[in-house]
Amino acid sequence: MTEINSLGRILIFIGFLVIIFGLVLTFAGRISWLGKLPGDIYVQKKNFTFYFPLATSILVSVVLSLILWLLNRR
Repeated sequence: MTEINSLGRILIFIGFLVIIFGLVLTFAGRISWLGKLPGDIYVQKKNFTFYFPLATSILVSVVLSLILWLLNRR
């Protein structure tokens, strides 16, 4: 019976993550400053464009780390 309860909790958690990911994908376009932070690297030449969202990646990493830390505390 314990294995079924554990599986159920895992499936609920995965479902929660899918919902959160879907919401982020839906509303990420409305956050105009995301991807245009001062630490993001953007180089545009004649036939070449390079974009590396360094500051955005760090910000997302910190936010996700805090969320997972808070979830793990309980």
